[in-house]
Amino acid sequence: MRTRRTARTTVAALVTVLLAGSLAACGNSDTGGDSGGGDDKIVLGFSQVGAESGWRTANTTSIKEAAAEAGIELKFDDAQQKQENQIKAIRNFIQQKVDVIAFSPVVESGWDTVLKEAKDAGIPVILTDRAVDSADKSLYKTFLGSDFVKEGRLSGEWLVENTRSATGPVNIVELQGTTGSAPANDRKKGFAEAIAASPNLKIIASQSGDFTRAGGKQVMEQFLKANPDVDVLFAHNDDMGLGALEAITAAGKTPGKDILIITIDAVKDGMQALADGKFNFIAECSPLLGPQLMELTKKVHAGEEVPVRIETEETTFTQEQARKALPDRKY
Repeated sequence: MRTRRTARTTVAALVTVLLAGSLAACGNSDTGGDSGGGDDKIVLGFSQVGAESGWRTANTTSIKEAAAEAGIELKFDDAQQKQENQIKAIRNFIQQKVDVIAFSPVVESGWDTVLKEAKDAGIPVILTDRAVDSADKSLYKTFLGSDFVKEGRLSGEWLVENTRSATGPVNIVELQGTTGSAPANDRKKGFAEAIAASPNLKIIASQSGDFTRAGGKQVMEQFLKANPDVDVLFAHNDDMGLGALEAITAAGKTPGKDILIITIDAVKDGMQALADGKFNFIAECSPLLGPQLMELTKKVHAGEEVPVRIETEETTFTQEQARKALPDRKY
């Protein structure tokens, strides 16, 4: 009898220890711990356009830092500016059963099928930075980003105001962003609308530089060979404008004087060019969307209603304003 009691006591003690260990483990999981593996942690799948510019790099950094700060597990994918890569990434996120999907679309069209797959899987989708042209707005919860038409319009309005004294034609060349992308389409539209009432302002050439410095330089070289009398460059982002600077200088012209340069974004390198007098005007497009995206991720995961369109707050910069803003610039 003594042997049986001892065995029973030993088994009971072992069960108690195992239960205590199990409870302790559950306690660590509920608090989130440092391992990031708790069941209560929101998992966000994010597909980025690529790393084509200083703006995009700052945008990626903002998203990664904000996710870490918010305690959200981020599954990040770089699409390398290819729509097929983004569609594949979104399908992978669906297969992994993430809680929320967010992405910045490479182009506007061609998303309905994969967005319906996410909807059918019960995974809410957030659009960031760029929109899609889907007629079915139920395929995504919200779009967080800039008003690209407004950016183009502000750029055109500045040009109209600063060329009022011109007596002859003002020849404009335009460096467009990635063909088919929302910012390229909308910035072109806004700029054209703003200068439409000024018949002396004429766009004599317009071509995509794909939002890259290399593309901006190459296309600007072509513009200058075909049209030596260029008065204004409108670039859809700073990086293309910075690439164009090299082509303008190599052609023996002074950027900011012989050719007025208007760009969009206001990243640090662009702001420096503006402060140095090489650019003339920048319409801001903030890349720091991370904190807002994480707040939206939490809300849609919780089933809360959010606005279908959330616009970021931005401004514009002249050369003098850039000089004042540069010391405190975060990107």
